[in-house]
Amino acid sequence: MEIAIIDADLIGRKNHRFPNLACMKLSGWYKQQGAQVTLKQDYLDIDLYDKVFISKVFTDTPCPDEVLSFSNVEYGGTGFFYDKAPKLSDEVEHSFPDYHLYDDFVKSQLEKGVKKSALAYYTDYSIGFLTRGCFRKCAFCVNKNYDHVFSHSPLTEFVSAERKKICLLDDNFFGCKDWKNLLAELQGTGKPFQFKQGLDARLLTPEKCKILFSSKYDSAYIFAFDNIEDAASIIEKLKLIREYSPTIVPVFYCFCAFDRNDIWDDDFWLSDIRDLFLRIQILGSFGCLPYVMRYKRYVDNPYKTIYINAARWCNQFSFFKKMNFTEFCAKSSKSYAKAVENFLLKFPDFTDLFSTIHFRKE
Repeated sequence: MEIAIIDADLIGRKNHRFPNLACMKLSGWYKQQGAQVTLKQDYLDIDLYDKVFISKVFTDTPCPDEVLSFSNVEYGGTGFFYDKAPKLSDEVEHSFPDYHLYDDFVKSQLEKGVKKSALAYYTDYSIGFLTRGCFRKCAFCVNKNYDHVFSHSPLTEFVSAERKKICLLDDNFFGCKDWKNLLAELQGTGKPFQFKQGLDARLLTPEKCKILFSSKYDSAYIFAFDNIEDAASIIEKLKLIREYSPTIVPVFYCFCAFDRNDIWDDDFWLSDIRDLFLRIQILGSFGCLPYVMRYKRYVDNPYKTIYINAARWCNQFSFFKKMNFTEFCAKSSKSYAKAVENFLLKFPDFTDLFSTIHFRKE
């Protein structure tokens, strides 16, 4: 049997640098059945294969509609169905990923001059979920249909002895009642590991901090601060983080431009901008780095340049560490700097908020 697997994000997104776990599981399972599997990097000659599987993670990744209508094509993933994405069959879901699926892609990228470090997730990491689910039910999240966190896969199901690091995609690891045993198993591998999707800071306790911050962790610790209403809880946990690890520099995802009340009027946009900068200010005061993540509708408001500049400022950590927002805008493009200047002329009460945020290394 001839199987083609298409990672649509690999084709449709510029500089995409992360493998699709569903694609690797499909490849692993079909190779176990004796099939010939090809990672196809275009949409040509689809009819030549017995089966073609197309997967994508991001909703804005383009994929030709006519390809999806082929009788031999199956497609899935959050990029097509968001929170309604059908699950893989159990036999595929719990099969060992084919970590060699992307070998030819990696080789081609290296030949084009892409740095090996930029391809590390394809070559150095075992990737999987120890747990699935969440209980937060955030309206913007693909996991909003879950009501709890549960154990999903043992490490043996996806950790390769040949790979020196582990990347976990868990949605809310500390929400699982078995977190302590799972963390001990991770530590027992001796491999550096990371939770790429982030951890829920609101669930931190002294015990969790003590174990987590003593682990052989890979890259930055990532958390989230998505709602200013969580400020009191986040500040309490920031103090706890500093108590158990005074020197680390955590990264906090800061989601913005999403109206939980679905009104999207001028009052919302101004309030959302204010709330975003208050969150940034809190994080900076504890020596943490905010990473601004914008909901797609940020482009639909008259203040979109504020969101654009905020993301450019925060998400380039070297800028955030050295200057406040006003200083960054002054050094930015003339058109964006002028837009921010006009915004402050219209709403001068934002001036102090824009100009007094400083990163402080505790």
